[in-house]
Amino acid sequence: MSLARAVSRILPVTVLTLPLVHCSGAPSDSPVRTVEMPLKLQEHLDAATVVGSEVPADRPQPVEWRFDESQPEWTPYTNPGSHPLAPMQPPEVTWEASALRLSVDERSRTLDGEALAGILTTGVPGWRIVDWPTVIVRARTTDPSQSLYLIGGFGPQLELLGRVPLHGDGQVQTYRLEYPVTEDQIPPLERIGLALVSQRPGSVDILSVSAKPAQAEFHEAKADVRSVAKADEMREALYVHAPARVTFPLRFTGEADFAAGIGSVRAGDTLRFRVSLEIVGEELRVLAEKTVSDPAHWVEVSAPIEGVARTTASLVLETDASRPGAVGLWGAPTVSERRDAPAPDVIFYVIDGAGADWMSLYGYNRRTTPFLERLAGEAVVFENAYSNATFTPTSTSSYMTSLLYSAIDRYRSLSDKIPDGVTTMAEHFGRVGYQTGVFVSNPNAATASGLERGVDLVRVLDPPVPAVSSEHLHRAFWDWRDAYPGTPYWAHFQTTDVHEPFRPMAPFSGLFITPELRTRYIEWDEAAQSDEIDLGDTAWWTRHALAQQALYDEGMAHQDHHLERFVERLKSEGRWENTILVIASDHGYPAGSHRRMPGHPNDAPHIHPFTTRIPLMFLWPGHIEGGRRIRTPVSMIDVLPTLLDLTGLPQPEVGQGQSLAPLLFGQVTEEEWESQPVFVDALAIDLVSGELVGNIEVIDGRWGASLCLRPDDPEAEVRGARIQDGLTRCTEAFPGWERESRTPPRERLLVYDLWDGPLLERPINEERPDLVGRYTALLETQVEVNAALREIISGGGQSVELRPEQLEQLRRLGYIR
Repeated sequence: MSLARAVSRILPVTVLTLPLVHCSGAPSDSPVRTVEMPLKLQEHLDAATVVGSEVPADRPQPVEWRFDESQPEWTPYTNPGSHPLAPMQPPEVTWEASALRLSVDERSRTLDGEALAGILTTGVPGWRIVDWPTVIVRARTTDPSQSLYLIGGFGPQLELLGRVPLHGDGQVQTYRLEYPVTEDQIPPLERIGLALVSQRPGSVDILSVSAKPAQAEFHEAKADVRSVAKADEMREALYVHAPARVTFPLRFTGEADFAAGIGSVRAGDTLRFRVSLEIVGEELRVLAEKTVSDPAHWVEVSAPIEGVARTTASLVLETDASRPGAVGLWGAPTVSERRDAPAPDVIFYVIDGAGADWMSLYGYNRRTTPFLERLAGEAVVFENAYSNATFTPTSTSSYMTSLLYSAIDRYRSLSDKIPDGVTTMAEHFGRVGYQTGVFVSNPNAATASGLERGVDLVRVLDPPVPAVSSEHLHRAFWDWRDAYPGTPYWAHFQTTDVHEPFRPMAPFSGLFITPELRTRYIEWDEAAQSDEIDLGDTAWWTRHALAQQALYDEGMAHQDHHLERFVERLKSEGRWENTILVIASDHGYPAGSHRRMPGHPNDAPHIHPFTTRIPLMFLWPGHIEGGRRIRTPVSMIDVLPTLLDLTGLPQPEVGQGQSLAPLLFGQVTEEEWESQPVFVDALAIDLVSGELVGNIEVIDGRWGASLCLRPDDPEAEVRGARIQDGLTRCTEAFPGWERESRTPPRERLLVYDLWDGPLLERPINEERPDLVGRYTALLETQVEVNAALREIISGGGQSVELRPEQLEQLRRLGYIR
């Protein structure tokens, strides 16, 4: 195949220049905003008048210690008897080219004998925790058994005040540690420090330590907008410095409602919030008042706005405090009129780890999805839909942007986030006035990937076990709808009912497996996690996989049941006919763990249906004719352009997916449809060479192909990428997971016949050498296209601050070993 022909078959790239879309019906230069769509006041600060809200002149300044040079004030600490974690000997400390290396060995054994520890501290006389609650550490290690503790010294004794597990992938990660402070009566600090605690000899490289004042991130302006997290909830918030008065001139066409979350930032501050309405010629009308003193949680405030039909009035948000300069937060302050929206609501429901092959909707022999089978009568079901990656952080970033993830340079380390140069699905809908909400139980689908950007409200819940996430997320969604009843809205769910560690709950526990076998599976699984099992033991794999399959299927039945209850309530709320519902998954199973479904070969390409074939169904009552199944291959990066097309919104400025709307509306038949190749991107950055390594694969009608990228030396170790047993996948895109060196495959590209061998038992390279040439050129060209897009987007190197609770949740979900 010629290169020109190959270029014509690559995944299309759409690059558009678009005009700005204004949320309100008022002209962009008008100070008055008309309440048509839900009016999110934080997005209209430019039309408001701000009185007061002065940034304190005597505010504490951030402090940073960088260890690319010696920091003599940071010294090893030892004080036997002062604390169970205090080591008997000081740790070894060396300065490398760009970091301080803190090492522990057997001489670092703690007094209780349970671990090895090394402590570094520096003096900070007079610091008050209430003013300095947050410490940010940039560090790297290759040991997943390590933890980093935050140390506070109030005298000769040290206290452990916070902990974060370290991600041992050899990459630089950004960790956020916080002192547990709820009031301002704690004595001043004399020292702060870090303690490395490890189960075996090892080291951590510390690149920098920075201390943030409590309100530092709000000192950039008198009033502005930023995403603020409290407990498990993040909101797009308008912040002010008390005392402050923010006035929004609004034009009402009917009765309306106001809703917001309010909150404080610094422990010990008490703030008073008041919402009022000013109408010319009338007395000031107070709508709501509340006092807040807990900086850890949002407090809801809402009020009806009545008697304002066809009126221009000013909505006033006032904030006062016991301490001048205290920061007050108005989380997603929204004014909504009480009428049907001119646009449909959109719900994007992702079942994390749900493989189509395990759903009775797609012919699986266990009745795992009886509700979805019935719902299919109202939906268009895609028989051959695929994820574009095999791992939640990479897959989610891909379908939320309609870009293959190596095109956005997303996954170098766990803390990488979506670059600012990419527009997410939430931002597309939010910019035209949709209320936006995200409800997930996998942080990788939200805050751990930077996907909270532009979202009004994000809930990252950590249920007692992942297998009951759907019911918790549904409850959070209905709470949101009760607090913010305006329409239209866009909501993203990502549940973990079928995600590892596979612990389904009653009444579905026991549906497909006996209690005895369930107990044995949990014992096997814990043994495998602790490396007590030989994962090459075929007999063990058979017993383990069959039990796992039953538990997975029980989780699927649990998910199906709660999805049915969710849809029933949507219908009872009366807006079902004006709701677009998309049900999908981020990848199949297995996907990046020791767990493997029965019959899944360990050396199969990512395009194996068990791994990337996922459910995909679209519903829009009265608009999309249901009861149809479409066989043409599609992928998850098609969802964003399809939803934008269905709602009449502009397409992404840069995108690689295609709208499926013509198929959904029956405007073209499958025979007339110009199908595009489906790409699966499983590439990663090698930590040693900096090269792109791994696999990029394609499904192109009857044919599938897998191209292996590796460093120039085929015998070189590929650190930072997990190499599978067998000779098909040369690497997996999971940087830092434990691995052993493997001989790379003899064939750089493998081709498969998806019709005659749908389970990809063997490649057909010898029979079809013409296809080898064709797909080598196609996939190599796609790699070049993704590289060009990375240059356009140019947002590499951005990271999130990983919180301890996020890391613990990711560890339970199996992302960190």
